[in-house]
Amino acid sequence: MTLDSTPEKVLVGIIGGSGLYHLDNLVPVKEVNPDTPWGKPSSPITIAKAPGGTLVAFLARHGPGHGIPPSAVPSRANIAALKSLGVRLVVAFSAVGSLREEIKPGDFVLPDQIIDRTKGIRPASFFEGTSIVAHAQFGDPFANKLVNFLEDRVRKALEGTGKDLHTGKTIVCMEGPQFSTRAESKMYRSWGGDLINMSVLPEAKLAREAELSYALIATSTDYDSWRENSEAVTAAEVFKTLKTNADTSKRVLELIVADLHDAADSGEILSEEAGSMQYSIMPRSEKQSEEDRKKLAFVLPAYFS
Repeated sequence: MTLDSTPEKVLVGIIGGSGLYHLDNLVPVKEVNPDTPWGKPSSPITIAKAPGGTLVAFLARHGPGHGIPPSAVPSRANIAALKSLGVRLVVAFSAVGSLREEIKPGDFVLPDQIIDRTKGIRPASFFEGTSIVAHAQFGDPFANKLVNFLEDRVRKALEGTGKDLHTGKTIVCMEGPQFSTRAESKMYRSWGGDLINMSVLPEAKLAREAELSYALIATSTDYDSWRENSEAVTAAEVFKTLKTNADTSKRVLELIVADLHDAADSGEILSEEAGSMQYSIMPRSEKQSEEDRKKLAFVLPAYFS
């Protein structure tokens, strides 16, 4: 079955992180697996129906059985595939380590800044390897209007769960797959880092290039390795909170997805990203190949079709 047989718009994309591999509280409508110029996405994309009939596109970042490590996630294919379905905003979920005492395991966070500690081995641009150069604005790495829109709604959805929502935080994205040393964890704190994960980049950069509004809902699983008198973080410790965090994330999504769809449909929270790449692409020269232009038209048809 193709998406063409679904008349309703699919404007909201959800990327599930560790522990969040499906939305079993929503009604699945169909599964699609788009081909993109950057390959297939991490997993087939489930088109699901929320209460009230709103459709959402769900993609598991690490694959259905968590078979893809952070450095190998095909982020270009993931973002391109969501864009090809008509998605206009992306809410991504990610398990994170906390670098601050007040961000407890189980808490939710809407970060607004990123520190990049990846090592250049992840393709970070749709323009990489092409004859076309672009420099996307990334001073505010998350869509501010979308983050602000989410804040009150996520806070309300968390009422009664015992979990707090934190905002205005900085997330450090490290390469992995190993966790931080104690020295690194303390260094990130001294830099102003509040959270650490392995997945927000290049995802956020690619969403910006594709002119998609992007926000991260981070779910804390542990205190990383900075606490002097505590054990360093282990996968076993992370697993203890993953299921609870995933169940809460599903509850949050169920309660906010209709509002997200309506806001995307009206365009009220998309104005920052819409058209943002127009002046980021260097002027066309004779050296730009038609093959590259066709490739980039998959995510930016307004500029390359």
